[in-house]
Amino acid sequence: MDLFLSTPIEFLKGVGPQRADLLKKELNIHTFSDLLFHYPFRHIDRSMFHTIDQITDHEGFVQIKGRITGILESGVGRNKRLIAKFQDHTGMIDLVWFKGARWIRNSLKVNEEVQVYGRPKAFKGRWNIPHPEISPVEKGGTGLQPVYSSTEKLTNSGLHSKGIEKLIISLLAQFKTQPFIERFPDDFMKEYGLVTQKEALMMVHQPSSLRDAQVASYRLKFDELFYLQLELIVRKKISSKKSKGYVFEEVGDHFNEFYKNHIPFELTSAQKRVLKEVRKDLTKGHHMNRLIQGDVGSGKTLVALLSMLLATGNGFQAALMAPTEILAIQHFESLTEMLAPLDLNVQLLTGSTKKKNRTVLHEELEDGTVDILIGTHALLEDVVKFKNLGIVVIDEQHRFGVAQRARMWRKNTSPPHVLIMTATPIPRTLAMTFYGDLDVSIIDELPPGRKPITTMHKYDASRLRLFGFLKEEIAKGRQIYIVYPLIQESEKLDFNNLMDGYEAITRAFPAPNYHVSIVHGKMKPEDKEFEMNRFAKGETHIMVATTVIEVGVNVPNASVMVIESAERFGLSQLHQLRGRVGRGAEKSYCILMTGDELSKEAIKRMQTMVRTNDGFEIAEVDLQLRGPGDLMGTQQSGILDLKIANLAKDGNIVVRAREAALSLLKDNKIDTTPYDNVRERLQQVLKSRPNWGKIA
Repeated sequence: MDLFLSTPIEFLKGVGPQRADLLKKELNIHTFSDLLFHYPFRHIDRSMFHTIDQITDHEGFVQIKGRITGILESGVGRNKRLIAKFQDHTGMIDLVWFKGARWIRNSLKVNEEVQVYGRPKAFKGRWNIPHPEISPVEKGGTGLQPVYSSTEKLTNSGLHSKGIEKLIISLLAQFKTQPFIERFPDDFMKEYGLVTQKEALMMVHQPSSLRDAQVASYRLKFDELFYLQLELIVRKKISSKKSKGYVFEEVGDHFNEFYKNHIPFELTSAQKRVLKEVRKDLTKGHHMNRLIQGDVGSGKTLVALLSMLLATGNGFQAALMAPTEILAIQHFESLTEMLAPLDLNVQLLTGSTKKKNRTVLHEELEDGTVDILIGTHALLEDVVKFKNLGIVVIDEQHRFGVAQRARMWRKNTSPPHVLIMTATPIPRTLAMTFYGDLDVSIIDELPPGRKPITTMHKYDASRLRLFGFLKEEIAKGRQIYIVYPLIQESEKLDFNNLMDGYEAITRAFPAPNYHVSIVHGKMKPEDKEFEMNRFAKGETHIMVATTVIEVGVNVPNASVMVIESAERFGLSQLHQLRGRVGRGAEKSYCILMTGDELSKEAIKRMQTMVRTNDGFEIAEVDLQLRGPGDLMGTQQSGILDLKIANLAKDGNIVVRAREAALSLLKDNKIDTTPYDNVRERLQQVLKSRPNWGKIA
């Protein structure tokens, strides 16, 4: 970085020591460079004005001109709010503030012409604008105005969006005349439609038109995504060269015997394709790092089992790690049953495994007596050592933190092969970013005989009819799940909770004609297992539960999933819960129960669930609604350092940036003189971030 951009922020006119301390603490802005790269999160078109009578439900943000005719305060305590009556020649609207009433009131002037900017909201049939921006009327309009993120402490020191804009204008006046290194050569910029980075930085802060803002934004987003993709691809190359993997030379007797004589059902063509990809990895001599994506019920576990048999058939041990005890037990029971005809020692290790049994298990692992170990986080403990661990299967990998997964690497002198499974479909742009260093396999086909699940959205008023439908299903010999989001009453959230729900269900479905189980996360493991076993054996008709049953319950006879307060669940979780039914030959249903008042996002979630059973389509909508951080889990967030790009909205730029990165790495084009500056930047990126691929 040159001397100008590395100048400490306190030396910029208008900052000084106190403001500098705040900028450092609140926005991590330490230098001129940090401020320059503090991008606006949107631009306001200040040349356009509406009148009050033009405000409609679909307008979004509006700008109006007029006068404040009166100011009043309403409510007490936390409900206190400041209201300004605002009027133009077409009507009147309330401007409302719920915070900072005292200092805002002092800044408001009655009967003086001002312009107001904000998003109108309807309340009791009337429009108001909460927390609007108010400024003097500027003649002739001001074009596009950038809006910057700030904080309450900065705002109190005059560094609200407008204050930050003034600092950036001062900085740009100097930056304009400074030399600035362009990293991309001309032909590269021409091929990908990019302006120079200096032009983009000037235009994003001071666009003269909407097109300027878009062109600048595209270049800056491309930069972020290009270096991220380049980093992931390079790390993957380095890893595959350095990490030697065990070679499984033979298919082996275990695999052949199971595949020919004991496999429970014919593999789908998608399962066969993925198995071939795994088999190829295991013969290369490089370490395998493969992600298997597949919708609920697509048969990932069977592919994982066959992969583990490739290890045991070559004299290695295998391990399967699940995020919950329930799921680990489920895997243990189903795999033990399937492998019964084979001479294999399969063991289970969880937090509940008794100390006496653990001691024996640890010894048998180290002397190689145990062939396959299935368990939870308990597998990560230092005392758990293997004789020769050849492959680790990680189920629902996003439930494990990066550091936890890394510990499985140290269970052998050479790292075992890693096979990661997820039933949470990941949109392509996220897979390319979070898992760009993994090889991705997709099982995009359900086993024959599985019928699509019919999903319905019902409001609370339909409850009696719902109970009637459930009784009809039970009369046919079917079983029901009813899932609630809470265990105990919450003072903050007005939703049905599990205990109230259980009482209501037992009243509507009384003994001795009906039997109801209850399962939740606060129960003792043995009590939970007892209730789940009763349901699995068909001894109870209804299981009332929290999301503890999201994974790990496989009851083919269960045909209905009722999700109470469905508006409280994310799309991914709703889809996972729905996957608990539809596992048998019978027609299955998922019923989403909600209150009457739903946000636009909640309505979109319900509509998406009703419309499609396709997990990948659901994941795309979930990405748009929630963003990548929420979708992947906070433990993954360290991989992203995006200031302007948005994976939910910029999928096309992700694809283009990855194409560009691959193109440069092909035939080592990146090592040529025109790309010296790109190489230098890549080295900075590689040094500044941990190697996520190494510990995936």
